[in-house]
Amino acid sequence: MAVDQGNSSVQAFTVADVDKPLERQPVFWFYGSASVAYGIKDNAFSYLLLIFANQVLHVPGYLASIALAIAMLWDAVSDLLLGHWSDKTSSRYGRRHPFMYAALLVLPACFYALFNPVIDITPDNAFWYVLTMALLIRTGTTLFEIPSTSLLPDLEKDYDRRNKWLALRHAFGWYGGNGIHTINFFFWVGAYGLTVATGYSIYGMVGAVVIACAIIASTLGTQKAAAALPRPTETFKLGEITQEIRQILQSLHNRHFAALFGFGLTLGIATGLGTALYLYNTTYFFGFSGAQIATTGVCVLLSPWVAYFLGPHVGRRFGKKRSAIVAFSCRLVLYPMPYLLLLNGYWPTIGSWESLAIYSVFIVLEVVGVIIGGVMLDSMMADVVEDSEVATQRRSEGLFFAARGFAAKAVSAGGIIGAGTIVSLVGLDTITSAAQMTHEIRMDIASIFLPAYLGLFTLALIIVSRYGIDRDKHVANLQQLHQTMDTPLEEKIGPS
Repeated sequence: MAVDQGNSSVQAFTVADVDKPLERQPVFWFYGSASVAYGIKDNAFSYLLLIFANQVLHVPGYLASIALAIAMLWDAVSDLLLGHWSDKTSSRYGRRHPFMYAALLVLPACFYALFNPVIDITPDNAFWYVLTMALLIRTGTTLFEIPSTSLLPDLEKDYDRRNKWLALRHAFGWYGGNGIHTINFFFWVGAYGLTVATGYSIYGMVGAVVIACAIIASTLGTQKAAAALPRPTETFKLGEITQEIRQILQSLHNRHFAALFGFGLTLGIATGLGTALYLYNTTYFFGFSGAQIATTGVCVLLSPWVAYFLGPHVGRRFGKKRSAIVAFSCRLVLYPMPYLLLLNGYWPTIGSWESLAIYSVFIVLEVVGVIIGGVMLDSMMADVVEDSEVATQRRSEGLFFAARGFAAKAVSAGGIIGAGTIVSLVGLDTITSAAQMTHEIRMDIASIFLPAYLGLFTLALIIVSRYGIDRDKHVANLQQLHQTMDTPLEEKIGPS
């Protein structure tokens, strides 16, 4: 495969062999496996870090949430710059891989240090330690996840096959994050207790090793394909940062991207709120033990498998936007039911295994919807790349994936602050067991949390309904980009 030095990847090729099943192509698996690292980090920050900082390092809930929010805001801003930078990086390793290799030097070590403090923690420095480690971990994640995800529009041009690449990537992310979460609550944090440092220490050590292995395997496994891709004719110039910012704004001026960006902004707040309160709700609201929470994790291992096979078929039949809206709407309907049933006396005994079985059914179905919806949204973002290239004549996949992440991260910081505020407001700072919970505290949590979460989720779905790239529009974009190219169009769009 010849490497064209031109600006558009449509000049080159589709890396994936359209006549060979994806499952028989190693690059397909290496691309998907990258999300194991992100899944572990995201699981830690979404579910564990607030309660770890609050109940182990003894940082007040509102202060812990502020530390996490500041780190997330930094992450959101740095994502944009790095995504654009990677779009314009010319290297014999490819546009993305120099950043992915750099992540290996930062992310695993800092993940370990977060849960295994390398200094003596005191009331005076606990907040600053959490903030510093969170900043470093998020920077390391940005160095790897944004460039890695951004490989897709070059690796695959076909409208429908992109769904399968992303279904695999989401599956690996869930198996990585949820897999270690399940083991963690069987043997580490769940066994030692949420307020004991020992379990978190083991979790941090194992998580760091698995993250390092995922980065090495995926980066080396995609290296050959990335090096064969065309280099950009324009490179990033820090000395001309004004021009770089102008190009960022030009690329982001796309109405289809705006719908995805707005969706991310709105859903990000809801997601930050829900995930930060997850362990408080499962442990104290529903009264589940560590082993029971881990059992739910085992059940959820079914969800990525179902979504991997179901998602691409749904997307092919109904289109990406409609599939995403339906999948997320199912989550919206299912999510509040366990809370409402418990508060109204229609739930089994709090903390019982019967209660856990019913709760797990809800969670498994919700996660299937979340994964399918997430796959469709990421695939929709990949399609924005060619739509933008028609207008700008510049490939900006790194920028687009970073910007959507920016939206979710920037405002999910608000969700985390909201979660920390709820923790302090309803009195969870001093709660250490489900036996201390009262019906009044549960009512306070539900009456504040559920309306905010569901309202934001509904608004997000309304916003994403304005997205307008379907299969025909995508093919039309490829045809327009092809008009001045010599490569046969069939290579760009795959088999019909």
